[in-house]
Amino acid sequence: MAEGTDGGFMEKLAKELSQYGQVAENVSFRTMTTLRIGGNARIVVYPKNILALTQVIREIKEAGAPFKVIGKGSNLLCSDNDFNGVVIRLDRSFTEHYFDHDICYAEAGCSIIALAYEAMKNSLSGLEFASGIPATVGGVTFMNAGAYKSNMADVLQEVFVYRDGQLVWMDAEDCEFGYRTSVFQKHRDWIILAVKIKLSAGVEEQIRALMDQRRARRIASQPLEHPSAGSVFRNPEGRAAWQYIEDIGYRGKSVGGACVSEKHVNFIVNKGNAKASDFMQLVVEIQQKVKEQFDVELHMEVEKFNW
Repeated sequence: MAEGTDGGFMEKLAKELSQYGQVAENVSFRTMTTLRIGGNARIVVYPKNILALTQVIREIKEAGAPFKVIGKGSNLLCSDNDFNGVVIRLDRSFTEHYFDHDICYAEAGCSIIALAYEAMKNSLSGLEFASGIPATVGGVTFMNAGAYKSNMADVLQEVFVYRDGQLVWMDAEDCEFGYRTSVFQKHRDWIILAVKIKLSAGVEEQIRALMDQRRARRIASQPLEHPSAGSVFRNPEGRAAWQYIEDIGYRGKSVGGACVSEKHVNFIVNKGNAKASDFMQLVVEIQQKVKEQFDVELHMEVEKFNW
């Protein structure tokens, strides 16, 4: 924590940041994440545009305050502790997208679900896999999120990044995309601003039919009726994570308000006022038991923050 990040200091920083966008103070992560878990963020700012964002970063760094960029918070487990820093959100102003033949340019705050449907309306195929991921373009790029054996790296050509004080387009090959990983996870101060996506010509009715089919499958197989962060564990080599969780008998296992879903055991859902500590107790128990019984390490897909 930066020296001097007391209440008065942070109030002054909030006032400075309000020149560049909407600012809110003492906002619960329960309202900013799909898991509905976490303490309060001292300051939340929604920069108006790229110029405003660069100034927000400068102000924060000059103040020596910690910061975190988040989208819809769909893959985030925030601790129960308060975060005495700044959360930067891009999902109010950074939401433009453009289609140029089979190329799509989209800002980081765009909903990837909405973008997938816009691509479909333009008879463009390639984002069907993302039509059920409740995240922003920036978030799915950061995680190299995917479904149905496809992921963002399959369609990304370039990523527009605020890096070391400069705005640069990075080639996808330089982004070190892997299974649910990217170079941006190593460089948390690099901010994804937009992407260039390569799609392919398709037939709108066929694309819509596939997306509808997959939506029905999600509704049938995922616990969408409860808050969650999606799949908790990455699939290890050769076998799905859910099979190991099933084999250790953890279907329906609860700790406090957190519960291993009866519908899909690789989801831990919030059944009401769950704490981050409840969630993590289940995670650790599952990891330990799978290790003991199968000598397999399960790694979290969900990102932990402020622990």
